Amino acid sequence: MAQFLFEADLHGLLKLDTPIPNAPPARWQRKAKESGPGPSPVGVSPMKPANRSHSSSKTPSKTPGKSGSKIQSTPTKPGGDRYIPNRSTMQMEMANFLLTKENDPAEDSPTKKEQQKAWAVNLNGFDVEEAKILRLSGKPQNAPEGYQNNLKVLYSQKMTPGSSRKTNRYIPSNPDRILDAPEIRNDYYLNLIDWSSQNFLAVALDNSVYLWNHATGEIIQLLQMDHPDVYISSVSWIKEGNYLAVGTSSAEVQLWDIQHSGSRAVPTFSSLCSGARNGHIHHHDVRVAEHHVATLAGHTQEVCGLKWSLDGRYLASGGNDNLVNVWPCTQGGGGDFAPIQTFTQHQGAVKAVAWCPWQTNVLATGGGTSDRHIRIWNVCSGACLSTVDTHSQVCSILWSTNYKELISGHGFAQNQLVIWKYPTMAKVAELQGHTARILNLTMSPDGTTVASAAADETLRLWRCFEMDPMKKKEKEKANCAKSSIIHQSIR
Repeated sequence: MAQFLFEADLHGLLKLDTPIPNAPPARWQRKAKESGPGPSPVGVSPMKPANRSHSSSKTPSKTPGKSGSKIQSTPTKPGGDRYIPNRSTMQMEMANFLLTKENDPAEDSPTKKEQQKAWAVNLNGFDVEEAKILRLSGKPQNAPEGYQNNLKVLYSQKMTPGSSRKTNRYIPSNPDRILDAPEIRNDYYLNLIDWSSQNFLAVALDNSVYLWNHATGEIIQLLQMDHPDVYISSVSWIKEGNYLAVGTSSAEVQLWDIQHSGSRAVPTFSSLCSGARNGHIHHHDVRVAEHHVATLAGHTQEVCGLKWSLDGRYLASGGNDNLVNVWPCTQGGGGDFAPIQTFTQHQGAVKAVAWCPWQTNVLATGGGTSDRHIRIWNVCSGACLSTVDTHSQVCSILWSTNYKELISGHGFAQNQLVIWKYPTMAKVAELQGHTARILNLTMSPDGTTVASAAADETLRLWRCFEMDPMKKKEKEKANCAKSSIIHQSIR
């Protein structure tokens, strides 16, 4: 029985001329109702249009200017075939506010951001901003404090930090000359080379001292220690370049006059300083027989580096106790002397000390393997002006006289020389070639060439501060103008 009822219903639905029950009235039926009271058309079906009169107010069946006709679809809801908004029911002010707010990127207050973050954490269990995988703009977020990466790094070899600005001058990456230095002692605490103002390079090789004339290439053996167990620990020229001070491992300081066939003579200068293994610094007046003037006790371990400022007002000392002391100039007499500044920030032995040639109160120091930092100090205020991590042992530092730069020599793992821009401390160039750690650096009198002595028993000369010919002429003209002004003022 149910099957017959289903077939009857299906047959009734498939009849096209039967009116659909519960369906919205057709358009012609709505038009008939809107035209007013009157007899409704009988026998009119949607498939057979009735003979109705068309007025000018009716919508034309054809679009003007177009050929052909289109059958308009019957709307599924009553109310016409066009949407005409009713402005009285719309919130125009609210819409205008929302559009203006989208165009104006006003930042939320910190309090509102904290509230939104708290709501997100309470609702989602995490902060939505931190859960973002991809950001289309803005800087990347830093890792949260205490974050540890599960990937274990077995070995990492970092290069020194690079400079964002490239230098405009050409710096050769290969040494200009390589000299043999057999039997040079691989000792971090020794100072084995120095370049004089008369263009002689002094090199200490075990128990001997050699002089190399840069102009002629001639090599002279200045001295050799009598006892084979005694070695040379330090060599240093005076400013005039005619006297050489030689320190030995037997706690002896010798003065040599190279202008008189390497004889020992009485010099014309007065002050001489030497550092000892017990941490003391001794002042000597070499013009008198009782030459010992004063003792400076500021280090508890071996003194590694000593350097006078260019104006002679300060003496900087670095020690194996990780300290840097700045001493005032002593003019003889006894009594206790105290440093005017003591810097304790280094975490390793300090051998590299160098004074800035154009700022007499600026000092550069470098730490050993446990520290690996270069620090720039203002000795007047005691402030640290700059710090850079070199990622390797700092063995020596030199300031350039031709550029606002400084150069440092390093040990493991690169054994390289690095040129730094001052005061930004950005890396300008990196010079590689030594196969063992660099022990000392020294600069030629014209300021263009740096000599490096390394534990690979070689001396390498790097022309890294050569001036442009035009700038060199301008500098010479400026120096000539200054000298003429001085002569005019004296006259």
